[in-house]
Amino acid sequence: MAYKILILGASYGSLLGTKMAMAGHDVDLVCREATAALINSEGTEVRIKLKGEEDHRSIFSKGLAGKVGAVTPENADPNAYDMIGLAMQEPQYSTPVLKELMGRVAASGKPCLSIMNMPPLPYLKRIPQLKDADLTAAFADPEVWDGFNPDLVTLCSPDPQAFRPPEEKANVLHVGLPTNFKAARFPDARHNAILDTLEADIAGVTIEGKDVPVKLKAFDSLFVPLAKWSMLLTGNYRCITEGAPRAIKDAVHSDPEMSADVYAYVVKLAESLGADAADMVPFEKYANAAQNLLKPSSAARAIAAGATQIERVDRLVQQISKSAGMSHPEVEATVATVDKQLERNRAKG
Repeated sequence: MAYKILILGASYGSLLGTKMAMAGHDVDLVCREATAALINSEGTEVRIKLKGEEDHRSIFSKGLAGKVGAVTPENADPNAYDMIGLAMQEPQYSTPVLKELMGRVAASGKPCLSIMNMPPLPYLKRIPQLKDADLTAAFADPEVWDGFNPDLVTLCSPDPQAFRPPEEKANVLHVGLPTNFKAARFPDARHNAILDTLEADIAGVTIEGKDVPVKLKAFDSLFVPLAKWSMLLTGNYRCITEGAPRAIKDAVHSDPEMSADVYAYVVKLAESLGADAADMVPFEKYANAAQNLLKPSSAARAIAAGATQIERVDRLVQQISKSAGMSHPEVEATVATVDKQLERNRAKG
């Protein structure tokens, strides 16, 4: 069965959208008017390396088994789709036009699959230990999530690393680390049937008989996507310094002992919420992957470019730590550094 998927976000969202379209499903990406016109005219291009190959392949949306289109927030009708994907940076949803769309998404009653680094508040409410926790201070506009039923929201760990090359058009995405999207299942079997179909169809796609990286994997555990938190706190947010941003590789490997300690602490925090050790990714595996992450994280690049808001998973981890009676000095220092740099940008603005 072919599904229709609406994905909010045409940058990172085009990666999962392209994989879905390769598998025969139709996808519409929500984006600005100029980007929507470009995608509807020329399609999208995702550059990815196949296993064993040295060069990236370009996968163009035009000619795929499914269609990739684009629509502006005002013209998006959530009721016309089987599933909604959330692929924007969390602060973006607080802009009026997107906040209004999110209200319509919530009212539609459609299952929502988030591929944000920042877990949506309704998803966090599915974790018994966090059901009544006040975590709103970590969100740009927590009211965005007020109308959502937690049973209709799940999280997909956005492990693949991808970026828009600044010299290219807005419909081009370059995949640097082609790992998998790992999704926690929904409570409802009907919604999991959609995930299962997407997973199987994406797994079956080949190019010239070769497997195509970046799969969608569904897990029964609610906590599998939380494995990303230790990576973000060890690498991504520690790219942010009081000076120039540093590469993820340098953030992780300039002080391996501290990195391992931060990583272990965030894993312990996830386990205190109910995660199993098997849900987590070993530090050694992450540290090895980080050797190839030679650019600063998107959060660090955004702050360097003058951003006054970014996704605050660092602050979320800090808040959850406090609720659990835990803390780590490096996590506290990281949050303080991010706060300081954002405040500096606001002062300049």
